[in-house]
Amino acid sequence: MRRSNCIHWAIALFALCLVLFTGPATIGTRASDTVETLSARLGARADPPRKDDGYTDVVQWDNYTLFLHGQRFFLHSGDFQTFRTPVPELWLDIFQKMVAAGLNAAGMYVHMGATNPAPGVIDFNDWRALQPIFDAAKLAGIFVVIRPGPFINSESSAGGIALWATTVVNGTLRTNASDWTAAYEPYIDGIIKEIRPNQITQGGPIIGVQIDNEYTQSPISHAEYFANLERQYREGGIVVPLTHNDASMGGNFANGTGAVDLYGTDFYPNTGVGCADPDLWSPVGTNYHAYHEATNPGEPWYMPEFQAGLFDTWGGAGYDACVQFTGPDFQDVFNKNNWASNAKMISYYAFYGGTSWGTIGIPAVYTSYDFGASIRETRALSAKYDEMKRQGMFVRSTPAFRKTDWIGDSNTGIPGVRLSTGDAFATLLRNPDTGAGFVVTRQTNSTSKANIQFNITLPTSRGPLTLPQTTSGIALNGRQSKLIVTDYTFGARSSALYSTAAVFFAGTIGTRDVLFLHGDADQSHEFALGLTGAGERVQSARVRFTASRGGSDITTVTVLPGPAGLTTVWDSDTQLILFADPVTAASFWAPPIPSQTRATVRGLENFWQFGTNETMLVGGPYLVRNASLTDKGRTLELRGDLNASVPLTVVAPPSVTAVSWNGQHVGGLRPTTDARGRGGFLTGTLTPRAAVQGVKVPALTGWMYADSLPEIREGFDDAGWVVADHTETGVPRKMEFGDGRVLYACDYGFCQGNILWRGHFTGTGLETSANLTINGGFLSTASVWLNGQFIQTVLSGASLLGPSPPSLPSSSPSLSSLLTNSKSLSANPELALNLKPKTLFALPPGTDEANANFTFPPGSVRVGEDNVLTVLMDHMGNDNDPNLQSPRGITGFRLDGGNFSSWKVQGNLGGFLHFPDRTRGTLNEGGLFGERAGWHLPSFPLHFPSSPFVPRDLSSGLPGGKAGVGFFRTTFELSIPEGLDVHVSFVFDGGVGRTGVPYRAVLWVNGWRFGKRIANFGPQAAFPVHEGILDYHGTNTVAVALWALEDTPVSPTLELVVTEVLDGGVGPIHTNNPGWTPRHVV
Repeated sequence: MRRSNCIHWAIALFALCLVLFTGPATIGTRASDTVETLSARLGARADPPRKDDGYTDVVQWDNYTLFLHGQRFFLHSGDFQTFRTPVPELWLDIFQKMVAAGLNAAGMYVHMGATNPAPGVIDFNDWRALQPIFDAAKLAGIFVVIRPGPFINSESSAGGIALWATTVVNGTLRTNASDWTAAYEPYIDGIIKEIRPNQITQGGPIIGVQIDNEYTQSPISHAEYFANLERQYREGGIVVPLTHNDASMGGNFANGTGAVDLYGTDFYPNTGVGCADPDLWSPVGTNYHAYHEATNPGEPWYMPEFQAGLFDTWGGAGYDACVQFTGPDFQDVFNKNNWASNAKMISYYAFYGGTSWGTIGIPAVYTSYDFGASIRETRALSAKYDEMKRQGMFVRSTPAFRKTDWIGDSNTGIPGVRLSTGDAFATLLRNPDTGAGFVVTRQTNSTSKANIQFNITLPTSRGPLTLPQTTSGIALNGRQSKLIVTDYTFGARSSALYSTAAVFFAGTIGTRDVLFLHGDADQSHEFALGLTGAGERVQSARVRFTASRGGSDITTVTVLPGPAGLTTVWDSDTQLILFADPVTAASFWAPPIPSQTRATVRGLENFWQFGTNETMLVGGPYLVRNASLTDKGRTLELRGDLNASVPLTVVAPPSVTAVSWNGQHVGGLRPTTDARGRGGFLTGTLTPRAAVQGVKVPALTGWMYADSLPEIREGFDDAGWVVADHTETGVPRKMEFGDGRVLYACDYGFCQGNILWRGHFTGTGLETSANLTINGGFLSTASVWLNGQFIQTVLSGASLLGPSPPSLPSSSPSLSSLLTNSKSLSANPELALNLKPKTLFALPPGTDEANANFTFPPGSVRVGEDNVLTVLMDHMGNDNDPNLQSPRGITGFRLDGGNFSSWKVQGNLGGFLHFPDRTRGTLNEGGLFGERAGWHLPSFPLHFPSSPFVPRDLSSGLPGGKAGVGFFRTTFELSIPEGLDVHVSFVFDGGVGRTGVPYRAVLWVNGWRFGKRIANFGPQAAFPVHEGILDYHGTNTVAVALWALEDTPVSPTLELVVTEVLDGGVGPIHTNNPGWTPRHVV
């Protein structure tokens, strides 16, 4: 241990003695004090003893918050998984957008299956690299809590555990089993080597490491597994705190064997029937604070994952519905309810979801992992992002909010607080040092859509006040929450006695204290503060100024309902008070301005609070990525994105007289006043370059076609295939029936994608059918042929989605609503508010497989000859816990009237040991012939003497309209101007998610498997593909494997669609799309 807690107690006792013996002196505010320094001086006198993990004191904590480098720190984080965006340059794009929203940290999973694709193989190259993540995080100024698993859930196959481990490990995964330990330890060793030099103690962004993910501490084998992981990290040199995210309020790993340094609980309170009914809300949880006090009151209240969206499933409502389900109103009510519980460490899952490209996902989910997040899959900003920014800027601007005591709520009673109606609910938090009060209000029925008004009496430094004082009441319009502040200090020397309007920004810009408030334009708002300096009040019938009952030095400002827009309430040489509606407020940005001082922490120069506390307000652009001052502080250089011509508003120090945007001078700037001391308030216009209007993408034509199922043809040679003759398996679920042979694909090295089986038998004439149970996971399908004659296609689990397509109504419950543990919900309704469908998968038995008797067509059996039963199955991914070791393959077989002499199996070329594409990785390919041959890769030669490819349009489908698999391929050119961020999607069938046509398709773009389409269930028809996968300045290859499930003609269409064009972007983006090289195809 580097530091004893005894030292902290001694310091605290000494400080207490100083306070006692110096008497009841008040703490004055110096003119040079910023809110940061004032908070630091106050906190030094009143902070409880700090704790640490015994390995470093750079990261500490008390019962309120973390401390980083001695500074109190509200962890305000979002989850982002880089492996779902395999373009390293775009990681900075997401980080910049997170920081611009006021977030200061990112939760980041690492995918074991991608990084550790085979036993002993640890690969941190290309998109699997971690160092570029940490470099981008430092550049953007965002901390990282790294979450390497090995189990991560994340709706990823086997929860992210390497698929080879699900078959070679005979012991139970995620326990202290010796073979599981031997399997994961090399991976964790690799993780340690990558993160050790990037810890905050070394000037890096990593402030915490999460142990596994959402697990129970019982039985003891679980706890000892955690203890082993923790020991490995510590012995490897990891000194930052180790954390865990309990799946529900179970106290797992808060104490006892395997306990972590910082315990947290995940919450997904609004699941209902999933996204299918976006209007159906669950009530907010009211026991969060009580649980924290009962479980780990000496630590900050930590929510490692709080619901910021929801995954959607096959046959679901689509992610636009998920955005509505967890929209700005949800964030307003539920996120502020977290504040009301006094949580000071919160990470929103997911802030950006990305794409489950390749074979990353679990069976239930489709390719898009948009998650209904604040940043959409395309990387576009949503209205949810605006709400997160409004909240994030408040948290960033309010040091007093980092340290608050929970005083009480409407259930327990709040001393000195009285509400005029029981329809309103309040919680009071108070900073014990500054006296600042924070009252979180909402409707008592948090699901109510009624409009109500209330009055509230609450304590202030000027005595009890009943608010509002000048209007009839404080409005809550339906699902809305409001944070009322009292005794709120801002800037260097200003304070507000109270405000019923929300705080967007508070701080010092130049020599002026700035307060930016916001509230709905159709409501009244009121705030009381001391107006200082020589200046001007707004002249508007909508804004009234009256003397406050709080004292003669306080002015009450009333904002009446009126038009939306920005109002300059008070503009003086010492203060600037702004008010806007929420939409206008969200159009403003406050980028950190690099400004090193003696207090700047080395390595954290780009981080707000630790590298700089200087900022300015910039209103108008779609996004402001960063800002700096040049020309001795006279020019503000801005970089960011535009999607339209917008009015520009800049609030800067008086020295700023010029602005540049993406390196170009902004002309026509106008100061709002020439009054002395009030400069830097500038207005103008930003206009995108003309290149934005000229972006065009081509039609996809010139398709070439080849049969991708030669395995069903007469004479196909499977001599090079793997003989499936194992009689034992490490998979816990054993064969259901057969002759003792185990037909689990991963046992033979094929763990994902399409799998092909060929069962041989010598015909006697007595064989009539084959009974097969085929296990590919939920909604998997399998087609069966005998000697080239199609028999039947079967489907698993479709009954869960309601009526058979295409009559499946869009209002059918989402599968996600069926993935919660109904027993737990009924037994403990309060717990139901905290469970999440992300974790507790409880699909009915048998929904992961299909059983059928495949009757042989008359005359199809060849007597005295070798007969081949070919099975093409769709491996949809492994399940999450408790079925990680899923038995994908044929779990039961019987030849009626005979016996199979042999079974052969083939999946992705080389299996998990010898897969050829080391750049894209093993999860990129399955076992279709076209995949094994590399037909999806750029530069595959289509024209050679024995080429199987012939011209055929994708919309023509397969020749003859028969069941089978065809491979279609074409190329197209892109020439998109530099400096544009263009969002492009590949859209099937005109964007109709569920057509009812029985086909499946896999989409490759420049060799990357970026889409899986199930047309008869949907809902996904549009597949976003980023620059970096697409070459915006050259030739691109697109390939589609089309699987017709029945003897029915199918005619899909595919087009390239631009969804948004932004003038700006993160900068140059490189492609890494290796082309075809000769392969030995078996």
